Amino acid sequence: MRAPTLGLILALIGLPLPAAAQALANQLFGAHQAPSLQTPQAIGSYANGCAAGLVRLPETGPTWQAMRLSRNRNWGHPEAIAYVQDLSRTATQIGWRGLYVGDISQPRGGPMTSGHASHQIGLDIDIWMRPPHRLDLSRAERESLSSISVRSADQRSVTSHWTPQHHALLRAAASDPRVDRIFVAAAVKLEMCRTATRADTPWLQRIRPAVGHNYHFHVRLRCPAGSSACQTQSPTVAELSNGGNGCDDTLQWWVTDFLDPPRRERTEPAPPRRRHPREFTMADLPGQCAGVLNSP
Repeated sequence: MRAPTLGLILALIGLPLPAAAQALANQLFGAHQAPSLQTPQAIGSYANGCAAGLVRLPETGPTWQAMRLSRNRNWGHPEAIAYVQDLSRTATQIGWRGLYVGDISQPRGGPMTSGHASHQIGLDIDIWMRPPHRLDLSRAERESLSSISVRSADQRSVTSHWTPQHHALLRAAASDPRVDRIFVAAAVKLEMCRTATRADTPWLQRIRPAVGHNYHFHVRLRCPAGSSACQTQSPTVAELSNGGNGCDDTLQWWVTDFLDPPRRERTEPAPPRRRHPREFTMADLPGQCAGVLNSP
């Protein structure tokens, strides 16, 4: 069941919305530089929620470095931080030095002031496609260094940057039972399907094509135990077809109709524009988020 929003709670008891509920939630959450002193909880959905008691991924570890430190987005649920550290150690077994880690969440989660619609509950993690060449980058280097694209300019195939080690890393990342799904460029999924066998099905179905994921892959974890207000995504039809690996006509659509859509006569009005989470107020978020925001 979806967690009640603050606006719904106040409406049910007949009280007006406070002024804070009218302020943009991303500005309120973005202003916090530290997490709430609460029991770790992922609250709401990946694109409409917040998080209590997050912990910080250390800026540098023996097998990882957090990138773009100025954003202050290297905060996550303890399970997310443990997952990153575990995967970074696995990366050394496939020939990488470790991982460059992009955004996880803000200190209290919530909508971000720029960029992502998701990453709101401490369970989304961006991992760079660039194999680390050093793990002693300075703060300045972490701001200026860019990742690499593993997808061609026409979006239909992978580039020479794609290696067997990328495949092995994604297999390891998706095989972890904590993972719900991993977003990659459609060309990456197609390449992985090209060499897939039936034995790959249990993990390959978690690899999903998504726009804008050619420089990094995006790990999304399942709701952890103890986060009763967290909403895990439901399985999709694509998960249940073709043995469950997602290597079917739905995937091929990404490099055909998606990139070169057929011309059609519009017979119905366009659907209304969906609001971006950067437009949310506190009234749009689960009611528990007000407590997270105002907690010491």
